[in-house]
Amino acid sequence: MRTGIAIDLGTSGFRAQKVDLDSGEIKRTVITMRNPLPGANVMDHLDFAMTYGQDKAHELVINAFRHIVDELEPENGKVNRIAICGNPIQLSLFQGIPIDDLAYAGERKKQLMDIQEQERYAAIIDSTQIKGLEDLDCKIVIPPAIKHEVGADALALIVKSGMLDSEDITIATDYGTNAEMALKVGTVIYTGSAAAGPALEGQEIEDGSIARPFVISDIEFNDGNLRNFLLDEEMNTVQGSLVNYKNGDVVEGGSIKASGITGTGVIALIDEAMENGIIQLPNVKTSDKMLHLQDNVNFTEKDLVEAGRAIGAIRAGHVTLCNAAGISMEDVQVAYMSGAAGTYMDALKAHRIGMIPYNVSNVCQIGNTSLIVAKEILLSEDRLWELQKIARDIVGTHVMFATDEAFKETYILELSYWNEGMPFKALKKFLKKKGLPTIDIVKKTPEVEKRVKKDIPDLGNEGLSVLEKVGTYLKMEVEGCIDCHQCMEICPNNALKEEERNVSIRTDLCDGAHCQKCIHACPEDVLDWNKLKVMG
Repeated sequence: MRTGIAIDLGTSGFRAQKVDLDSGEIKRTVITMRNPLPGANVMDHLDFAMTYGQDKAHELVINAFRHIVDELEPENGKVNRIAICGNPIQLSLFQGIPIDDLAYAGERKKQLMDIQEQERYAAIIDSTQIKGLEDLDCKIVIPPAIKHEVGADALALIVKSGMLDSEDITIATDYGTNAEMALKVGTVIYTGSAAAGPALEGQEIEDGSIARPFVISDIEFNDGNLRNFLLDEEMNTVQGSLVNYKNGDVVEGGSIKASGITGTGVIALIDEAMENGIIQLPNVKTSDKMLHLQDNVNFTEKDLVEAGRAIGAIRAGHVTLCNAAGISMEDVQVAYMSGAAGTYMDALKAHRIGMIPYNVSNVCQIGNTSLIVAKEILLSEDRLWELQKIARDIVGTHVMFATDEAFKETYILELSYWNEGMPFKALKKFLKKKGLPTIDIVKKTPEVEKRVKKDIPDLGNEGLSVLEKVGTYLKMEVEGCIDCHQCMEICPNNALKEEERNVSIRTDLCDGAHCQKCIHACPEDVLDWNKLKVMG
């Protein structure tokens, strides 16, 4: 068997498949729990690379990839071909090319710093061109970006949704950490990325988890209690326990023990709890301010804040794209949902809480489009060049949410609604007052088409492996360390170990730039991340 590897370099984690290049058959699937870079979102990853070195970031990504290759167990240890897909930052770090042009939004800033935009066209290169993969002696297939900031993952979303062939006003959203989205009005496509954060992937939620076996993925209110639904070994949804949400007492047991809750479970829980008055924003209306699910999985008011930020970012992104296109939210008729969250999420529940434009008639759930495209170009060079032509032909308008006033105004209002208790009527009123596309409550139930049951429909006959550790570490010897271990004790994810003045940080657990509590906790101020070196 000639072995190929297709990999989606996702911000929340990598998803890879071993493929028989001759038959096209998927043999095995491996997913990681988190991205190997410190931090839980793409801005953290970008900050780490720009602050501590792109070479260091590249080495972490490649080390993680090598562990994934080992887990996939290529035939006779030989990889013949690799295809990657993901957003421009993740692909650039994998390739080891500069990301300066992605780090700065302002054109004047780029000119002052003499930053050149990198070419991100379709390409087939030798593995010898990528540091750390020289020994593989194979070809690596790289998909094109639409623009330098609108990457292969957005192209995959647009192409695999089918929106290019639709005459309706349609919107496609990848419900992940970056929340890439595309709105098609006539022949023009407006794109953006809301950087919603990791809550939709189950991260930054206290008992949260990415979609994996034995986690809660859906919730239903049942006679005053909460029915849990979980993912089994094959990632199919099965019924779990019925519990008293006030204290976690089991009313009716299930056959699977829960180890956490996915972002889709969080969305379902919020919808059901708001519908039944258990959540009245921004509060959880229980004595201990939390909702109890099965097997000691809990949902707190702090979790509600994190989820509200993500949901608000999604809706603010939709409003912003409609504003750029000069249409109202009411005009959007078809919505496509992609990614793991977009697949396992109950579309009607997501619709009710505002994650889908309120007036759509049809919702289509389409799975992990990035991994699908990676497999397609792994098996067909013709498909790669076809995608390059599509990318060039797309009449695209990219809206940079970070600098767009409509997004800023809308997101502030969304935060006021989700986190400060501003009434929904007031949210509508202020959107209208600011001249922005307004929103409304759901007045009709859209038709839902579920093209796939799982975000990765075919796991292969060798099944799914969850790589709990990607095996990447940053290490250094700390001069002046007094072995107080305060850096270890304060780390929220137990990512840091210190022994005999040697510090080791497990990078996939580290919260990165927006945390760095270890640095601030050091009484001797001797913990310097610039001195960290990558260890496999």
